[in-house]
Amino acid sequence: MYFAALLARTEDGWEASDTELDDVETLSDLTDLAREASVDEDTVLVFIEQEDAWFGVVRVDGEEDPRIFVSDATAAARSSYGEILLTDELLGREPGADDTIAALEELVGLDGTEDGEPDITPDNDNDNDNDDDDDELDADAVPAGPIGDTGILADLGLPEAELLMLRTDALVEIADALGAAEVLETVR
Repeated sequence: MYFAALLARTEDGWEASDTELDDVETLSDLTDLAREASVDEDTVLVFIEQEDAWFGVVRVDGEEDPRIFVSDATAAARSSYGEILLTDELLGREPGADDTIAALEELVGLDGTEDGEPDITPDNDNDNDNDDDDDELDADAVPAGPIGDTGILADLGLPEAELLMLRTDALVEIADALGAAEVLETVR
C-alpha cells in the first residue's frame, strides 16, 4: 500500500495535501506537481511511502533541480513509484544508457547467431555464459540501502544521521521533526 502527500511551506507553517500519482510517470511530472503546490516558490516536499518497504522524499525549492532521498533503493526499484525517483543521475549512471544498450543488443543480436539460425550452444558452455550475465547484472544493479541526498531535510530540522535511521512510520517522524505532524495527519 502506498501513501503520497505534498507538504508546502508557507508563511504560516506547512500545508499538507494528499496526492494521486496516477498521472505521474517521470520525475519531471512529480516536480511539476510539487511546483504547482508551491506558495511563492517556497519549499515543497513530496513524500512517497510503501508500507514497511521504503520511503522517498523529493524536495523542490522554486526552480532549482529537485533533491531526492530514497530509504531503500533496492525495494524502491521494485515499485513503479520508486522507479520514478531512481533516476540515472541518482544511481550514477549515464542518462539513457539502458536504452542505448538494449538498442545495440537488439541490433547486433549478441547471442552470436544470425536471424533464423538456431542457437546450438553446448550445455557445458551455458554455465560460463551465465557467469558473464551475472557480472553484467551486478554492474547495473541498484545499490542496497539508502541513496540520494541525505542532507535533504537538515536545514528543516532533521539531521542526516536521524534520516538514515528511519525505517517504519518514517513520514510521521519526518513531519514531527519539521513541525508538520498535525498537518500531515489530516491527509493521512
